[in-house]
Amino acid sequence: MQSSNTNNAVTASWLERYFCIQQRGSSVRGELIAGLTTFLAMVYSVIVVPSMLGKAGFDPGAVFIATCLIAAFGSLLMGLWANLPMAIGCAISLTAFTAFSLVLGQHMSIPVTLGAIFLMGVVFTLVSVTGIRQWVLTNLPRGIAHGTGIGIGLFLLLIAANNVSLIVGNSGGGLPVKLGDVNSLPVIATIVGLAATIGLEKRRVPGGILLVIIALSVFGLLFDPAVKYSGLFALPDLTSEHSLFGKLDIMGALNPVVLPIVLALVMTAIFDATGTIRAVAGQANLLDKDDNIINGGKALTSDSVSSMFAGLVGGAPAAVYIESAAGTAAGGKTGLSATLVGALFLLLIFLAPLSYLVPAYATAPALMYVGLLMLANVTKLDFNDKVDAMSGLTCAVFIVLSSNIVTGIMLGFATLVIGRICSGEWRKIKPGVLLIAIGLVVFYMGGWAI
Repeated sequence: MQSSNTNNAVTASWLERYFCIQQRGSSVRGELIAGLTTFLAMVYSVIVVPSMLGKAGFDPGAVFIATCLIAAFGSLLMGLWANLPMAIGCAISLTAFTAFSLVLGQHMSIPVTLGAIFLMGVVFTLVSVTGIRQWVLTNLPRGIAHGTGIGIGLFLLLIAANNVSLIVGNSGGGLPVKLGDVNSLPVIATIVGLAATIGLEKRRVPGGILLVIIALSVFGLLFDPAVKYSGLFALPDLTSEHSLFGKLDIMGALNPVVLPIVLALVMTAIFDATGTIRAVAGQANLLDKDDNIINGGKALTSDSVSSMFAGLVGGAPAAVYIESAAGTAAGGKTGLSATLVGALFLLLIFLAPLSYLVPAYATAPALMYVGLLMLANVTKLDFNDKVDAMSGLTCAVFIVLSSNIVTGIMLGFATLVIGRICSGEWRKIKPGVLLIAIGLVVFYMGGWAI
């Protein structure tokens, strides 16, 4: 018994040293809870991504395996190399673009589409390792940096509320959205879950967010006919004729007609994923004294390399998941939580039926709680510098109104530059900020934006 305790202590000690756990004010137990929370918050991707790409002719079974592999690869890279609590997976927005714009809209073949995703990853990685992406991050004004966090928080609230039909589209004219059916089980469960999460977090109950997810999943299994136990183990078919491993067509993607699409993907990823990484790092207090992300270069490269991997295994472009903020809210501060996420996605390849036991209303409260937490960024805006603060708020509001992070960032930059000029503060405009603003406006005015 003593030997077992000694081994556990040695293991914990090694983990603490490798991941700098104590140095960042965390614990092994806290990191594991955070990792499990992040995993449960983003596990829906293994259902949504195959469904989207399946509509475009991809084999859903093959995409399920690819989605798990991409999340495992990216999260393990982020955890073991960058040592940050950020999980990577197939970006839902870019998955939709891949399925509905590239394959169905522009009639690109699946191999050429995968080739375009791989090339996007290559260019994205070059942008990251050469420091261009870090330069963009460094030239992100404080107001817009905090505004991105606020906007993503609002975006998370909208996504979570829409996923359970608390807020739905309004087809009857007037405002674009309206209240859903407040008497439905998913809506009631979500509201109760959100309130319970807030209460448990106020009491600082360890793993409060995770406890609510598990409790609502068990509730769904017991009382919701839509949540059914369909088994535990399923052996994946890695040799199927529908497998997309290595089926990418890089030469086809080098076609002059396809290259602008690759560049559009890169531009979108630079600002979308970079803004997300900055927002999650800020929420986890993983910024240095100069307001830069700790191990930021490795984080950016882990993100971009994962898209190259996505093209190779037959999935959608990868990015850091904003759901990682659910893990950081649960206490995650190191790469151990991301490493656990990666390991769980590897395991999920063999436990596919379990992914259907976590209904949307089980994870919605966690996402809504994180969204509310991220609204606290508004207190970090410096209203003594009104132009900077208002450009940040412009960024935040239009992220949620346009449902697009890059659109919000573009309007924030445009507001900042024009506002500085009109207020007579043009000397405060840094050359880098002006260059980024012009680039983003041209990107949108040219019709290349996704």
